[in-house]
Amino acid sequence: MDKQFGLNLNDKKLGKYIKLIAFVFLLVVESLVCAQYINLYMQKGGEIQLATLIVSCIALAVLVASDSFFISNTIVKMVTYGVDSALMLAMCVITGNTYLSTLYCLVLTQFYISIDDLKTNFILFAVSCGLFIASFVWGWVVINRGVSLYESIVFILGEVIFGVFIIAVHCVVTNFILKFYSNNMHLRKALQEADESRAQLKEAYEQLSETMVFEERNRIAKDIHDNAGHSITTVIMQTEAAKLLIDSDPREAKARIISANIQAKNALDQMRESVHLLAGRNSASSLAEDIKEIIAQTIDGTELKIRCDLQEVTLEAEKSRFILNSVKECLANGIRHGNATAFYIEMKKSETEVSLLISDNGTGTDGEPKEGFGLKGMREKAVSFGGRCSFSGETGEGFEAEIILPLN
Repeated sequence: MDKQFGLNLNDKKLGKYIKLIAFVFLLVVESLVCAQYINLYMQKGGEIQLATLIVSCIALAVLVASDSFFISNTIVKMVTYGVDSALMLAMCVITGNTYLSTLYCLVLTQFYISIDDLKTNFILFAVSCGLFIASFVWGWVVINRGVSLYESIVFILGEVIFGVFIIAVHCVVTNFILKFYSNNMHLRKALQEADESRAQLKEAYEQLSETMVFEERNRIAKDIHDNAGHSITTVIMQTEAAKLLIDSDPREAKARIISANIQAKNALDQMRESVHLLAGRNSASSLAEDIKEIIAQTIDGTELKIRCDLQEVTLEAEKSRFILNSVKECLANGIRHGNATAFYIEMKKSETEVSLLISDNGTGTDGEPKEGFGLKGMREKAVSFGGRCSFSGETGEGFEAEIILPLN
């Protein structure tokens, strides 16, 4: 709203404007009082009273100006207000209370703005009411000697009630306006700070989003390098071995070619999945369906037998990728190293965990299974997810891998 009307006020500027306006009104009222009593005292020979009145007005104006624009210490302000009250008392005695309540209001305005504390302002209001009543009664007694007691009481009571009412209305209205404006300025400042904080949060969120995207791309690139690169390396090694065995041991050469074919398909699937992730596309199929697709691709064109018992499980994207890569790794290892011809894959879930079991009928292991690149990576990845991975096997009895991951 300030911008619409070309205003740019803050608490201090508004206070100075109000103080300046009140000071101008004080000068106007003092001028009216002096002008009203110049002729009266000149005719009655009251030059001393007139001079006292003028000096009091000038002193009051100087003190109010000093308090409004130069004095900032609260204690000094209170002392100044005491002197102001004494000057207004002198003016009251000289003039017979003319404009006394107005002078109190104008002087109090300076203090209400400077102190900016409701409790202190209301205490100041109460003290001012007492001073006003005392000044009014004293001035009336001095100026109107000889008036009957009844007339004095009626007049004093009426004027005192009216004067206190004026000062009270001034106190309430002034403090309400100042408090309303102060709260409005604080609210506007808070909203401005909130807008600035929101802009900073938005900028931080955008930077964080960019960082997360960069980290995700780095992770995907690492997956491509580690998984697909390892699979392609294995394909090369298997085909090279098949070339050497194709004349002397055709059966072994065929097994090597089948293993290389599976590894090539796995590498292609991994690269496709990584490209989809980089493009921001998520797979629409379920985890069980993806495992069945891997099985179908593995047995395609071969004599391999793979049975499965898969429960539908919902996992985070990264855990799902780990499960799929583990299935591919175990199938490839079973064919390449164990000469397996049959596999069994089981995936089940409990209330808190999901377990993946992959077993084959291969040659097994002699003693503790040796963990190569693939098996070691599976174990480390499972542990990073808060799960565990175990391998077991015996010579001639096949090989078994079990992965357990937390659902959450």
